[in-house]
Amino acid sequence: MSVPEGTVPWLFDFGRWIGRVPYVWQFRLRVHGADRVPLSGGVVVVANHSSMSDGPILFGALPRRVTFLIKQEMFKGVVGYLLRKIGQIPVKRGEADRTALVAAQSVLKAGGVIGIFPEGTRGEGDVASAQNGAAWLAKTSGAVVLPIACRGTYQAKGWRPVVDVLIGEPFHLPEGKGRAALGVATEQVRDRLATLVAELDGLRVSEGRR
Repeated sequence: MSVPEGTVPWLFDFGRWIGRVPYVWQFRLRVHGADRVPLSGGVVVVANHSSMSDGPILFGALPRRVTFLIKQEMFKGVVGYLLRKIGQIPVKRGEADRTALVAAQSVLKAGGVIGIFPEGTRGEGDVASAQNGAAWLAKTSGAVVLPIACRGTYQAKGWRPVVDVLIGEPFHLPEGKGRAALGVATEQVRDRLATLVAELDGLRVSEGRR
């Protein structure tokens, strides 16, 4: 099954519609490189993270169902119930959450898409550091990595600010086992994503945007 157990497919798609239409209406969204998204097979989406809006925007903007690893604190009450029904996975931050990783690995091996913010928390979104989870999932499942840069959501002000999403080229991580190989793969993920963010920043600066 390419979505987690317990997911309600129609509710998943309804959630994507909300992210794509009413939610994103507050921004002027521009998606660059949408044709780079693999339309089949396991994919680990890695994106920079500077705002709570990043997840809903990508959830709606991508042409495939994406299961994100979301901090466990969000899975409370009605919100938590709905997050599970739309195929999202809770993850404990600051530690290797095996339960979350195994669930995500199952989705990837079934040909699904997992979304991760490898920085681990919100910040400036320049990807100065990255955690190992994304690289581990890609290496153990054989999935490709798809870097995505998102800019314009951080401290967004004004009437419908422009938000840019730049989708990079998918790539495979190098083979190799052990902690050292995982460290090399994680740095490759971080570097590819940071480079894409810098590219998008350059595009926005050339247009007079921050």
